[in-house]
Amino acid sequence: MFDWNDMRHFVALAEAGTLSGAARKLRVDHVTVARHIAALEHSLGEILVDRLGRRWQLTDAGRHVARVADGMQAQAHALERAVRSRKAGALAKVTVSAPPAFASAFLAPRVAELTLQHREIELTLLGAQPMISLSRQEADIAIRLTRPTEPSYVSRRIGSISYGLYARPGYVSRPPEEWRFIAYHSALDHVPEQLWLLDFANGRRIGFRSNDLLSQLAAVREGLGIAALPRFLAAADKGVTALPMEQAELSRDVYLVVHMDIRRHVAVRIVMEYIAKKLASDFPRVEQETAVHALGEVASK
Repeated sequence: MFDWNDMRHFVALAEAGTLSGAARKLRVDHVTVARHIAALEHSLGEILVDRLGRRWQLTDAGRHVARVADGMQAQAHALERAVRSRKAGALAKVTVSAPPAFASAFLAPRVAELTLQHREIELTLLGAQPMISLSRQEADIAIRLTRPTEPSYVSRRIGSISYGLYARPGYVSRPPEEWRFIAYHSALDHVPEQLWLLDFANGRRIGFRSNDLLSQLAAVREGLGIAALPRFLAAADKGVTALPMEQAELSRDVYLVVHMDIRRHVAVRIVMEYIAKKLASDFPRVEQETAVHALGEVASK
């Protein structure tokens, strides 16, 4: 019989595609991942991975084991969610995943009120750049800027985030042909705010790139160029100023997402309601009725 801990390391390799990626995912070193995979191969009597120097590639047996293990893992997580949804313990742990800038600039300063009102809730806030998996319980609640397509997820639009073009004060006094721009990596050229910025730039040079909005904001303060930033992040910053808008403004819908198995969990409901109300009250473009009504629909589904 194999050790499930060995299998967990193998599944991480199959998902990440590289040994280093699996190590980062599990927060261990690559030697530990390699050791557990070797132990699993010994237990199963199969070579699961072709070791091609730094590249590790799944064998046919490895791909088969990965598919079976993924199903086993999904069933285990489903069982845990089912038990958790029925359990009313003294301490409830709730993990919320959100885009990094939204987590740090909007949610983090507002969670004190929630934790004071509900001392039974232990809240964890993840500023997650890649989309995490609710099915694997990497988080309980996710805030996303795109509607998820997973059939086991329940989501509703709870508002919208508006964007503006920002520069250091005095920057736009330069000739427009000398303006430089601050953008995401080109791999994100399909993202709405990137398209909006590139349309405005109209071929002018990108002087700095970062996928982190806080880094973009810092670059704007230093005069590196013009960036498309969420108003909740930049509007109150005295080191930047919004450009007068001649083009249509941009806003992106915000979705509150939960796995269907835990949508009625009391602590999860409390945190969802708090986030929806805070978004409604603190974002001027968000209609409170939309947020509160959408929250009710999430619970009733």
